[in-house]
Amino acid sequence: MNITQTSSQRKWLYPLIYFLLIVIAFLPLITERPYNPQNTSAVIFEILSRATAPYAGWGWIFRALTLLVVGLAVWKPDVGSRLVAAYFGLNYLLVAAIQTHAETPAYGYAVHTGALVADVLLGLLWLGVAWKDGLRLDWQAIPRARWLLLPFALLVFWSPIAYQGGRFIFDVNPLLLLTSPDYGLAYCFLTPVFVFLLILAWPRVDAFAFRITAFNGLIYGLFNLAAWADPATWMMGIMHVPLLVISIAALWMARSQPQSRAAHA
Repeated sequence: MNITQTSSQRKWLYPLIYFLLIVIAFLPLITERPYNPQNTSAVIFEILSRATAPYAGWGWIFRALTLLVVGLAVWKPDVGSRLVAAYFGLNYLLVAAIQTHAETPAYGYAVHTGALVADVLLGLLWLGVAWKDGLRLDWQAIPRARWLLLPFALLVFWSPIAYQGGRFIFDVNPLLLLTSPDYGLAYCFLTPVFVFLLILAWPRVDAFAFRITAFNGLIYGLFNLAAWADPATWMMGIMHVPLLVISIAALWMARSQPQSRAAHA
């Protein structure tokens, strides 16, 4: 997608893409045993609570790789920025392969269809951005106000939560900065970190990919507001605030600067 598209093209393109993302998000789940549509949230919870469990020991790998590509972008912006886009594109594909399906006790093998499709599309989108070199992190030109979002990104990078006694609790164990499996394997924790980096880089970001990624994050941030209604999951609701806040901030920035420059302008 050419980021220098005309205003008239953008006028109808983004609403159409946003509508399609909403449709994708509401795609029915695929389950081995039928489920009542009213129980969709329960089925998704069963999928998410089991899908990543076998890979819990991988948490440190995703943190290390994230720090590695970000560090490289600081040291060598030309090379590192492209690797940031490629890394997160690959991470989205991995999330699609791991987090979106599981064997559940109540519904048998189940697939979170909407999340699977969205993660695959985002993964391919950012691999395309990496291929055409559509991201540039210029660490010397970042407005200071954007760093106000850093605590939200750090919260999900840390992922200080645990599931005990049928409810989510706050776990301040600092070792979770290295060991928690949630950040690299969960879309809702991965996305705020990535979009925060894109906010730092804006407007030297592919505008189409930036807005699509942020809007999809907004959809799932809004979905997870429902977690606040249940005492057993309200902590998970807190952990989804970064996704909601950072996605809204990104969309606002993209709205206020529609004529984004090329990555190396």
